[in-house]
Amino acid sequence: MKQIKKPWGYEILVEKNKKYMFKKLFMKKNHRCSLQYHRKKTETIFVLKGKLKIFFGKSEKNLKSKIFKELDAVCPEDTVLATNTSSISITEIAAVTNRPDRVIGMHFMNPVPIMKLVEIIKGYNTSDEVMKFITDLTRKISKISVEVNDYPGFVANRILMPMINEAIETLFNGVAGVSEIDTVMKLGMAHPMGPLQLADFIGLDVCLSILKVMHDGFKNPKYAPCPLLVNMVMAGKLGVKSGEGFYDYSQSKKSESVAKMFR
Repeated sequence: MKQIKKPWGYEILVEKNKKYMFKKLFMKKNHRCSLQYHRKKTETIFVLKGKLKIFFGKSEKNLKSKIFKELDAVCPEDTVLATNTSSISITEIAAVTNRPDRVIGMHFMNPVPIMKLVEIIKGYNTSDEVMKFITDLTRKISKISVEVNDYPGFVANRILMPMINEAIETLFNGVAGVSEIDTVMKLGMAHPMGPLQLADFIGLDVCLSILKVMHDGFKNPKYAPCPLLVNMVMAGKLGVKSGEGFYDYSQSKKSESVAKMFR
């Protein structure tokens, strides 16, 4: 068990285990704040004063539903359950619990220490009391919150992912190359990073997953993932985390060397 301090004054206890031990973690007394990590899947549970549990993990509907069902069974009735989902329906996750009014989304932007925004997603049954609680908490940790309603992709990814997908389509159709597309968006639109490089940093598998959620949710062909994105994910070219995506990161994560496939 490791104790650390945070700038906003909360005591944090970090406990690493080989598997989830919800009852052991959540029933502890006299701990203001705790974190638990799952070694294999990098899921994290953030516990604040026994009143709030925030789940950070893969954006997989079945996984989130399973975790929230387990959390619901072991947490006190007044505990708020939050998830850092980037696209999956809060209402659908809440439906597996017996407290849908106390389930909410908190979409932190990456990199979290730098980005100020937190999208707060209100599920169909999320109460105003819970919204206020989470909004106040967001302010206390020096973040800026924006309230959005529960529809696929929310606001951030509903706008961002179609842009990334269109950039991939532009490459796929041979309109321009990787560096040319990114340069146009950086110098012409004042974006700090081009959409293809941004996709590499997000993870191409994550981009594909979010697009699939939006395509399935809206049944609109404009959200259909580009075939090139689908093929790259199947081939294991996921961006920075795999060492190659639209750029080659074998030498450095800050590389701007276009991947051999696209030279």
